Amino acid sequence: MKRKIIIIAALATLAIPVIGSAAPVRPGPYIAGFVGATVPHSQDATTTLDFSSTINDRVRFDPGISVGGSGGFDFGFVRLEGELSYKHAEISSVTELGNGTYGSMHGSVGAFAVMGNAFIDFHNPSPITPYIGGGIGSATLHLSDTSGILRGGTGGRVFLYDADDDTVFAYQAGAGLEIAIHRQLSLDLGYRYFATSKARFNEDTPRETSMKFESHNATVGVRFKF
Repeated sequence: MKRKIIIIAALATLAIPVIGSAAPVRPGPYIAGFVGATVPHSQDATTTLDFSSTINDRVRFDPGISVGGSGGFDFGFVRLEGELSYKHAEISSVTELGNGTYGSMHGSVGAFAVMGNAFIDFHNPSPITPYIGGGIGSATLHLSDTSGILRGGTGGRVFLYDADDDTVFAYQAGAGLEIAIHRQLSLDLGYRYFATSKARFNEDTPRETSMKFESHNATVGVRFKF
């Protein structure tokens, strides 16, 4: 056991100069891709029936997936980029005020976002560069046909929301770590808080639903610098 520890320590010592030489490259263009998990906030949804009566719900989600890519320019301490991303989460339950909670859900929300981002990099002698930043843009939200079964009830599946899309304002903020592998390639471990303004699905119809989308997102990605 002691011999194994000595061997591991020796290998780690030999690896230090190699890792330390993987410093961030000079300023220039880059492309990146990422994948990870999205954990949406519960949301208040309002459905207007026949342009008069309203139903107020609390919508909860299961964790979902977040994928995307970006391209930009690294100025040395500030990076500016454009980003395309998609987030998807299944609806886990809908609680209707005064009527109970629906489970066994069929339904989901997806968000395709086009963002312009700015990040500040905190370069240091190590190959690990922390960063913070955020961005603004737009997101097209898709609400699928949604139905559920009232918990404790005796009826069958109840239809709740109609499928539709709406494009709304979106913003995000977050931080992360860039871990340099060599002068052109690095890993990116990131966190983003993502949110939109209120989307209106099936606007100006007898059954209109309005709802925001907010989520916490943890991703891992790669960044290639030219």
